[in-house]
Amino acid sequence: MKFIIATNNKKKLIELSRILNPLGIEAVSAKDMGIKLDDVEETGVTFAENASIKANAALKLSGMPAIADDSGLCVDALDGRPGVYSARYAGENATDSERIAKLLDEMKNVPDDKRTAHFVSAICCVFPNGDSIEAQGECNGKIALEPDGDGGFGYDPMFLYNGVSFGKLSPNEKDKVSHRGNSLRLLQKKLKEYLEDNNVNK
Repeated sequence: MKFIIATNNKKKLIELSRILNPLGIEAVSAKDMGIKLDDVEETGVTFAENASIKANAALKLSGMPAIADDSGLCVDALDGRPGVYSARYAGENATDSERIAKLLDEMKNVPDDKRTAHFVSAICCVFPNGDSIEAQGECNGKIALEPDGDGGFGYDPMFLYNGVSFGKLSPNEKDKVSHRGNSLRLLQKKLKEYLEDNNVNK
């Protein structure tokens, strides 16, 4: 079954495709379909609301079933920031390095035992008939004192899972434990049930 992935983030598209393909889902980008997917205004106050906004925008544009992910980092010492503003934390056009630098600056006086955090991934899958499926996954960890590793993207080099940076995990290692891996495995279960209940063939 073919789904359009509602993102212009190439690294996120690769990660989503890598996890979805073994589930029997062919993940395609707007570029693959020859259409332009403009960034939508993420006005939601939760990850789930923003995922729904992005998925429905891609569905409307393409007419295809669409999957969107909205994810971010929630730091306990910062009262949950950057949260839904993770991508815009250091400004609209900031780089990953600039976002990490801002986070490090805000965390500079936070002791090691108070640096707990979690990643959240909300997934929304929408169909042309108006049906939708939602799933959310989390991954608990800590904020490192400095970036470590050049794998992944976003805040990955700053996020420690069992003492190891996401930036140092292989893609497969990350998928097994990450927030996005967890949310997509839950989506897989819900999507399988949906397809069976509606007699939809992959």
